Amino acid sequence: MFLRIDLESEEPIYLQIRNEVIKGIAKGEIVEGDELPSVRALAEEIGVNMHTVNKSYALLKEDGYVRMDRRKGAVISFSLDDSNRKFIRNMEKDMELMVAQCINRGISEEEAKKNIEELFKKFNS
Repeated sequence: MFLRIDLESEEPIYLQIRNEVIKGIAKGEIVEGDELPSVRALAEEIGVNMHTVNKSYALLKEDGYVRMDRRKGAVISFSLDDSNRKFIRNMEKDMELMVAQCINRGISEEEAKKNIEELFKKFNS
């Protein structure tokens, strides 16, 4: 599994792993039914503690992206409908802060929308 993890980043590694899996799904690089590497295997590949990977997988499960299978481990399985309300609340909170920062930095609504549209195109192509 190809994940871009920056060990020097201030963003926690467990969040980087989670975010990379979510982006991989959005780009079609990871599809429903794919098995994620075992916690031990991914931890060794990246060079991090197993608890770090386990925390990432737990968040992915909580977010509705994976299910845990006793035989296969973490498997991509979308049950996103269950977590959509929570996601939308969090998205609105995060976007509120981003909009405030745009206003503070003089970034126009049009420019912000253009950036969002470009990101959607990036993932949809």
